Amino acid sequence: MPESDFFISTLINLSVNLVYTVAVLVIAVIALKYIDSKLLKSIALEEEIKKGNVAAAIFASTILIFIAIIVASSMT
Repeated sequence: MPESDFFISTLINLSVNLVYTVAVLVIAVIALKYIDSKLLKSIALEEEIKKGNVAAAIFASTILIFIAIIVASSMT
C-alpha cells in the first residue's frame, strides 16, 4: 500500500509540473508576440528568423528565457 501512495503522489507531482511548464511556455510565447507587435514595430521577428537572421533568433530566444525566468520566480 505505501508503494501505491508513493506512485500516486509522484504522478500528481509530475502532472502539476507538466501543467506549470505548459502554462509558462504559453505565457512566454504570448509575451514574445506582444513584444514583437507593440515594441518592435519596425522589425518582424518571425520573418527575420525565417530569412535566416541568426541575430533575430538569438534576440527572440533571449526574450523567451527572460520571460520564463520572471514567470518562474513569480510562481515560487
